[in-house]
Amino acid sequence: MIELIATAESIEQAEALLAVGVDTLYIGEEMFGLRLPTSFSREEQRIITEKAHEAGKKVTIALNGIMHPEKMKKVPEYLTFLKEINVDQVTVGDPGVVFVMQRDKVGIPYIYDGETLVTSSRQINFWAKRGSIGAVLAREVPFEEMKAMKDNLMVPAEVLVYGATCIHQSKRPLLQNYYNFTKNDESVSKERGLFISEPKKEETHYSIYEDSHGTHIFADNDVNLMGELNKLHEHNYTKWKLDGIYAPGENFVEVAKLFVDAKEKIEADLWTNQHAENAIEQIKALHPENRGLDIGFFDLDPDEIK
Repeated sequence: MIELIATAESIEQAEALLAVGVDTLYIGEEMFGLRLPTSFSREEQRIITEKAHEAGKKVTIALNGIMHPEKMKKVPEYLTFLKEINVDQVTVGDPGVVFVMQRDKVGIPYIYDGETLVTSSRQINFWAKRGSIGAVLAREVPFEEMKAMKDNLMVPAEVLVYGATCIHQSKRPLLQNYYNFTKNDESVSKERGLFISEPKKEETHYSIYEDSHGTHIFADNDVNLMGELNKLHEHNYTKWKLDGIYAPGENFVEVAKLFVDAKEKIEADLWTNQHAENAIEQIKALHPENRGLDIGFFDLDPDEIK
């Protein structure tokens, strides 16, 4: 069965995503989770979890930051809260969090999310042997490598099928350092809409912002794998992530609805190339005007990736 996972930016959007058929909501708070559309309060996390369970759906909480000492001290209390509200699973990237979960016998299933590090079945299986129930595959893994590793995976691997791709994260406050150097007092938050461009390539648009995890830089174009879903399904990659960090509001819900329709048609063996082409055109119309779309690393020759 295909599982559609989607971020949410509000309680209202979470409800709308559940209503159109999303299987799992992906939420959290900025202290512990990386690159979320919004940071939910504890009460909001509780409400969304309750609403998802009422709809027969699941909630995954982002706990995938690298927890430096000041944050690691707060992890046990957060895990206790997540256990209390009965979340279904968490994503984890820091081995220290895995240690705390096992030491304290938390009992919440975890999905390994080491970002760009998760590039082989060997690494995914390493964490599967240590309790993970799945892994978030690095966005840089091309389809040829995905095909090569699929039969060796001990747990399912999640694939980004729509949304922004982070290509660099640094704990250093690179933006703030720049503004300090230029003696400017400017906001470095995501809401500012900052981006950087390559020298002599003014058309490039690498979104950039800072938060308590450091500096985050995103690929020039966002991913849309609507035209490749059949291939993913055929090779048993059936956990599909929709990331709305740069695709806000009702349009993101409409995009999710298109992927729900694709999922249902693929599972019923009714999906056609024409369906895919129509959906791609609709997504282009719904996607933010200032952001491009492509298929990311999907079709790249693995030998060309440096």
